[in-house]
Amino acid sequence: MATSRPVSLNLLKIRLPLPGIVSIMHRISGAFLFLLIPFLLYVLQMSLSSAEGFATVRSWFAAPVAKLALLIVFWAYLHHFFMGLRYLALDLDIGVHLAQARLTAKLVLVVSIGLTLLIGVWLW
Repeated sequence: MATSRPVSLNLLKIRLPLPGIVSIMHRISGAFLFLLIPFLLYVLQMSLSSAEGFATVRSWFAAPVAKLALLIVFWAYLHHFFMGLRYLALDLDIGVHLAQARLTAKLVLVVSIGLTLLIGVWLW
């Protein structure tokens, strides 16, 4: 019996479906947010320590590069949050069929990017 399995696992040639891509993005965003915890705690501690510390942190985030970095952090958080909700629904047997899985993966992307854009408009 012949199988049509891949000959090699060339990751550049394998095409993942959208739910797979969104799942990998969920893992990447979680790792990114986890590694960012020390910096975020430092910024929070500095901003709460004194009025001067708050002014310093505020001046850091006035730069366009810092605002862009903050938008990336917001997107990572929003994507991770909504993807977590999707996984909770999957654990409850909601959205497990192929069409529903693709729809919820698209929905996670649209909502996380849309809310990030709204935050970006508000931030600038």
